Amino acid sequence: MKQEMNDPGVKYIEEFRDKEMVLNLSGRIRDSVTGEYSFMEVCGGHTAAIHRFGIPSLLPPAIRLVSGPGCPVCVTGVDYIDKAVAYSRLDNIIICTFGDLMKVPGTGSSLEKERAGGADVRLVLSCLDALEIAEYNPGKTVIFLAIGFETTAPGSAVTILRAREKGIRNFRVLAAHKVMPPAMKALVTGESKLDGFICPGHVAAITGSMAFEFLPGDFGLACVVTGFEPTDILLSVLMLVKQVNSGKPAVEIEYSRAVTRLGNSIAQERLSRVFEPCDAAWRGLGMIPGSGLRLRRDFEEFDAEITFPLDIALREENRSCICGRILKGLNTPVDCKLFGKSCTPESPAGACMVSAEGACNVYYRYPE
Repeated sequence: MKQEMNDPGVKYIEEFRDKEMVLNLSGRIRDSVTGEYSFMEVCGGHTAAIHRFGIPSLLPPAIRLVSGPGCPVCVTGVDYIDKAVAYSRLDNIIICTFGDLMKVPGTGSSLEKERAGGADVRLVLSCLDALEIAEYNPGKTVIFLAIGFETTAPGSAVTILRAREKGIRNFRVLAAHKVMPPAMKALVTGESKLDGFICPGHVAAITGSMAFEFLPGDFGLACVVTGFEPTDILLSVLMLVKQVNSGKPAVEIEYSRAVTRLGNSIAQERLSRVFEPCDAAWRGLGMIPGSGLRLRRDFEEFDAEITFPLDIALREENRSCICGRILKGLNTPVDCKLFGKSCTPESPAGACMVSAEGACNVYYRYPE
């Protein structure tokens, strides 16, 4: 049913897109600039919103917004895709995945190509959808491709708990969940030169803003946890500029309608009950200690890699693709010689062009 313009939900959204308020914030940012600033967003939703709403055009040239490793599809390594492809070729296996993973190229194939060749690869909207498929297909093993940050990982944990509760024995996950704070630490101790972060709102809704307090405390970086509407983003930039100007970095919450300092304690408890930290490889960033999540020993019965062990070697990424440098904020998509030529959303050469939250896909759809 089409929403009427007097619907409270529509009015609420319109207020965050009010032209007068947007221009007012843009002007206040310009008036506050006293130097040059570089702020990184580490959420693919922010990357998409920033370019969809033309935020860079509303900012002075002295402010540079940099896309970081905020797209879970983008940071998932080629070896994970190779494992998923290998599992899809086994008998009596159903692969369940979010749609964004379908086109990500592995070493020699993709899930999309495997499905076209007859593999049982199904798109789902949640881990619980995959569990339901397992329940209705007791003669087959369902493997859910569990990727994503703290936002989606609690859903995987809850689903595994439900699978145990219901006695569903043919459900597995191929876990590649990652957590954001260690990656942000890796960025600021590496080549990236930043003044602050536009912190991920959906992640912080789970973790709480306290997860980012080490950034101003240990590295003197400004941080604002931000929502996804134009006024959210512009206000957060203004807050970041003021932090830098004052020399008083902190973690502020702009997205207070969804985020608190402590976060969602129920989601955190379910997550820690099922998963434990581990080292994880990120595309472009390499192996980052404590940045991944693996199933605890008590839940290893749901681990696809234990049930069906594979020997998949870590392989080199496509050398012509600069996705890794884009994820570190060292280049933009237009710096890549493949961008818009041999690499498009219809025929991606790298993971950053696949997802609607990937920087290359966003730059392709919303050219400046």
